Amino acid sequence: MFLCTSVGAEQKIGDPSAGERVFKKCKSCHMVGDGAKNRSGPSLNGVFGSKIGSVDKFKYSKAFKDYSEKNIIWDSETLDLFLTKPRDYIPKTKMSFAGLKKAQDRADVIAFLKTYSNVSLVSDDAESGSGLVLPEEILSIVGDPAYGEYLASECQTCHRADNANEGIPGINGWEIEDFVYALHEYKQKLRENPVMQMMAGSLGDEEIAALASYFASLQ
Repeated sequence: MFLCTSVGAEQKIGDPSAGERVFKKCKSCHMVGDGAKNRSGPSLNGVFGSKIGSVDKFKYSKAFKDYSEKNIIWDSETLDLFLTKPRDYIPKTKMSFAGLKKAQDRADVIAFLKTYSNVSLVSDDAESGSGLVLPEEILSIVGDPAYGEYLASECQTCHRADNANEGIPGINGWEIEDFVYALHEYKQKLRENPVMQMMAGSLGDEEIAALASYFASLQ
């Protein structure tokens, strides 16, 4: 089981002034700033740090409504993924915008949108992650380490028992919540790695909690 914590290439630093210029490509559908209203796309005031698909009184497509059930937050990571190619990030979205190919353009637009959002709603940790927010009923599950040990044999075909990092990171001693988040991110395909996505997708919440508890007990 490959629990790589990397979330892709390091993001570029955005320039809000440049982002305002790039945002002109968005203005036919979206408004931002004083007096902003919903158009064919929702108002983007406060988008950074908000839950996907949560703008009041905007009629979202079925694709967006379905995706919003994952409780994902718009942050630097998720906005960058979405702006690269919206229809890849949310398949069947009605949004016709092709996306911004240049990483710097995306970073600039995100920086611009931050100026109309409460950035304090998103912690530094959340900015570097997937934006997934797990409900308390999942995070509060107390995993059974013995059951986790039983399940762990498949993980240990890749991750070394001595916790050595030789291309595949060691996972012994991981914090339980970090481990749970990682597996749920793979399960929801918010982390790249088709093998891990497939393996995590076959695990239930209790099994993930058990694995997390077992590996946290190892040093």
